[in-house]
Amino acid sequence: MAASILRPTPTLSIPCLSSPLPNSLSACAPFRRTSPSKCSALFGQIPDDLFQNALRVDESNPIFPFLQHGLSQIDRFTAELPENERWGVFTAAGIGWVYLTARPGVLMGAIDAYILAPLQLGFDSLIGRRNLTMSDFVVGERLGEGSFGVVYSGAIVPKNFPAEERLGNTKRRLETDGRFKERVILKKVKVGTKGAEEFAEYEEWFNYRVSRAAPESCAEFLGSFVADKTRLEFIKGGKWLVWKFEGDRNLADYLKDRNFPLNIESTMFGRVLEGLEPIRRSALIIKQIMRQIITSLKRIHSTGIVHRDIKPANLVVTKKGQIKLIDFGAATDLRIGKNYVPDSGLLDPDYCPPELFVLPEETPTPPAEPIAAILSPVLWLLNSPDLFDMYSAGIILMQMAVPSLRSTPALKNFNSELKTAGYNLNTWRQCTRSRPDLCILDLDSGSGWDLATKLVSERSSLRRGRLSASAALRHRYFLLGGDQAAAVLSKLSLSR
Repeated sequence: MAASILRPTPTLSIPCLSSPLPNSLSACAPFRRTSPSKCSALFGQIPDDLFQNALRVDESNPIFPFLQHGLSQIDRFTAELPENERWGVFTAAGIGWVYLTARPGVLMGAIDAYILAPLQLGFDSLIGRRNLTMSDFVVGERLGEGSFGVVYSGAIVPKNFPAEERLGNTKRRLETDGRFKERVILKKVKVGTKGAEEFAEYEEWFNYRVSRAAPESCAEFLGSFVADKTRLEFIKGGKWLVWKFEGDRNLADYLKDRNFPLNIESTMFGRVLEGLEPIRRSALIIKQIMRQIITSLKRIHSTGIVHRDIKPANLVVTKKGQIKLIDFGAATDLRIGKNYVPDSGLLDPDYCPPELFVLPEETPTPPAEPIAAILSPVLWLLNSPDLFDMYSAGIILMQMAVPSLRSTPALKNFNSELKTAGYNLNTWRQCTRSRPDLCILDLDSGSGWDLATKLVSERSSLRRGRLSASAALRHRYFLLGGDQAAAVLSKLSLSR
């Protein structure tokens, strides 16, 4: 969020200093109730577009009230200072504002930690989300298993439900029993597995954090509970995490089907697209999926969070065709150093970038959270840790667009060849013996291929290289007029 609010630009301080400030800004005493354009008129010498263009804020921005209050306080305390000293104060304030609102957002992080998080805790406690118990749920089908947990379908027990039916495996009942209106996803944290409890604590923390900062990007997190008895799937003292049911299939499930991407078409668009050539129809579906993935990454990266485990299995497809991030157990908040240990991380070798770690190996252990937060803009400027996830997104694009890369053995072989090619897709394309079908990526003068080469690449010595999420969304792959025309055509040619 903070990154979209303010980006350091050459125009930031120049408008403020291009002409003398008035001797008194007391006219802005009612600033707290004044719109940007009115306030700039009161300031007189400050251009009307300072707030919207230079500071990137307006009345709809959550930071706007804090900026209002801050400027009014500066005016009050500098009213009696000589003009040149006032210039110095406002220049320092401008530089401070740029620093505090630059990614990953020191100011918004502080607001989240000290205002939004307590408010969420209070609200959740009021409606009972922080007081969940094992008797509130029935457990259904086992959906999958990871290193630290087992995932099940489930449902919230309705009121006046028979006590003897509250627990146990109810796979058939969940699917057919009309009494279960609110379905959920349950993750049982493995008891006795080293690191599992710590992993669950981090995942819970990140789900709450993302639910506040980027709720559209993740499945709705309902809370957690600890089992108070051992029975069937439950082990006394074992922790469970709960999410609202948003879909029982992830992108990996769709990729396994030979009919991909057409098998996800009606879910993504609500209809079957007609009026397009088959290859362009597939390309449009893939492009819509990629747009959603990268948009979600942009949202979490702007808060300082790097997911570190982006792969099809961690992208749930909702019944409304939304792609949402799940499984934040490996995520790290590099604004405060949460869940970050140098030289350590849970990595999937099929999707992990060549640098292996989100920050250089020589990066020290983070200091206390307030100090880490203050230093975080420098950390991001020097290292661009968000590009770790962007490599994984590029691998997903290759898998979706190139049918021969969708199986696990083929993906492993691709990664081996890519490593030999120096992580250069153009070199790989010339040298590979697999003869991949790249026709989808070659559409529209190779816009998809160009995007892939700028995501699946090695980092430069300056930790640059690769497109960020914001830059990727501005790539011609998403902006070509032909794409817009195809989207319009598809809407005019929808059929069940």
